[in-house]
Amino acid sequence: MKENTDKGTNSNALVEEKGVGKGQSILVIDNYDSFTYNLVHYLEDLGCQVTVKRNDQLRLEEIEAFNKIVLSPGPGIPDEAGLLKEIIAMYAPTKSIFGVCLGQQAIAEVFGGTLVNIDQVYHGIATKIDIIKEDMLFQGMPKTIEVGRYHSWVVNPDLPEVLEATSLDGNGQVMSLRHKTYDVCAVQFHPESVLTPYGKKMLENWINHQ
Repeated sequence: MKENTDKGTNSNALVEEKGVGKGQSILVIDNYDSFTYNLVHYLEDLGCQVTVKRNDQLRLEEIEAFNKIVLSPGPGIPDEAGLLKEIIAMYAPTKSIFGVCLGQQAIAEVFGGTLVNIDQVYHGIATKIDIIKEDMLFQGMPKTIEVGRYHSWVVNPDLPEVLEATSLDGNGQVMSLRHKTYDVCAVQFHPESVLTPYGKKMLENWINHQ
């Protein structure tokens, strides 16, 4: 089991000045993905105290101690990802949750959405997306941004009533979504990728959102 509880690498003065991540205890659910620690490093740089637990190596009650939850990318589909969907179902009403790639797909399924296996596989491809809803995640960004994509599944755009898309690609595929009631949001792309110039800013916006 990989576990990390170190604080960010930025100076305390810088973190305090920005008010970023200060006092935030964040649990990252590792869905056995090589990108997980890129996310962790971004969060630490933003001043967060980060703990990493693999999706099949934790107990549900352990999660109660954390302020926020990040659902990492990962291979396969949500049903193959340990306790991922159970975590979402149990903590969505009370915790701030941010899903990435597989994390978005799992959130969609938990709330009644379905997935589509697309013809074009995106593996390390940068594309433009259009932000279609005002959302805290995209504050301070233009309406069209470039993002890095690594996936062969997407959320069916026919979303359940409780979810809404906040950005789309040029083909109408859902690139980000949020729950209408709970503090739950997600992106299909990888904010931790170098192909997503605004990725760290998205994480900062999410961390600062109360």
